[in-house]
Amino acid sequence: MEKPGIWKDKILPVLTVILAILVIWHVFVVILNAPFERDQAARAGTVITFSEIVPKTFVQERPVLPAPHQIVAELWDTTFNKAITSKRSLVYHAWVTLSATLLGFVIGTALGILLAIGIVHNRAIDRSLMPWVIASQTIPIIAIAPMVIVVLNSIGISGLLPKALISTYLSFFPVVVGMVKGLRSPDTLYLDLMHTYNASQSQTFWKLRWPASMPFLFTSLKVAIAISLVGAIVGELPTGAVAGLGARLLSGSYYGQTTQIWAALFMAAALAAVLVSIVGVAHSMVLKRMGVKP
Repeated sequence: MEKPGIWKDKILPVLTVILAILVIWHVFVVILNAPFERDQAARAGTVITFSEIVPKTFVQERPVLPAPHQIVAELWDTTFNKAITSKRSLVYHAWVTLSATLLGFVIGTALGILLAIGIVHNRAIDRSLMPWVIASQTIPIIAIAPMVIVVLNSIGISGLLPKALISTYLSFFPVVVGMVKGLRSPDTLYLDLMHTYNASQSQTFWKLRWPASMPFLFTSLKVAIAISLVGAIVGELPTGAVAGLGARLLSGSYYGQTTQIWAALFMAAALAAVLVSIVGVAHSMVLKRMGVKP
């Protein structure tokens, strides 16, 4: 039986979904932006037809829902036509957010791995700490972020670290859960074999538990890096920050610049996709180094 080609199997479904999204998007551009055009016509005492409304809904200066081409134009202008040191550049704002994201991700990953090791090797920590780790994620980050910012500012800590700590709060949880599952994944037969060989707890960890946990770790890291970005953006919202994608969202909402808001959202999505892809490449390299076939 002939295998389906890459066009039919992968490219065509993706293009179909994108086309459907674009069609639905354009429909809602007309629906949401049309009331403004009708209101403007009523104020001017003129009658406007539907055929006249439709083209105007795609070129409004401050639309309720920007058209895709308006977002693309804003992205192009703020990414390529502005100096990267300019505060009007999305590259500049993305770098500010990325700095907090990476710092929070590194801290969260280290914390998550250490907690997972303690939970797996100590029953008391498992029973006492794991429920609190799970309970910590039931508190909305939007409620914690302002408190973290205010408390740290009161003791003279501001800038990158408070935002990074919010990213840490979000990112450590998937790492803990994934690593606990990974470290406990070796079969009992292999653990008994290590015990038969009189292997120490340290040798069992490094030669059996740690290698077995790698697939779980990298799967968790993909979630953690994406959610770290969310934490960094949320951390910028209650601070009145002047730099970062969160600050870009705030300024857009203050001045009714919906196109600016959507451009910042798309930049954040693209940044998250790149970060997850980098973790995915690292995952493949590590597994290849370990001799695991794809």
